[in-house]
Amino acid sequence: MEIKDNELLRQFEINTETGLVTIEYSLQERKIFLTKFCCNGNEDEELQSDFLRNVLEIAEERKLKVVPTHAKIISFFRKNRRYKEMLPPGIKI
Repeated sequence: MEIKDNELLRQFEINTETGLVTIEYSLQERKIFLTKFCCNGNEDEELQSDFLRNVLEIAEERKLKVVPTHAKIISFFRKNRRYKEMLPPGIKI
């Protein structure tokens, strides 16, 4: 999966058959706020989960703490407890 970090629009992007799938973010200090998940009609849950996993790997490589603010991303963190250590102190999901 080829993920493009569009720094101008502040979003991670992948191209699929049904269109562009994006995760918008905001950077503050050493935290990345994942603010919006836009799937543009792509209902493939497996693709969305893989995309989010890859974005979290990018954040981990950059040594960033992750603050999920979008409902879909929060539910992903609830289902996948192994990413809990990426949350900043004081954030509980």
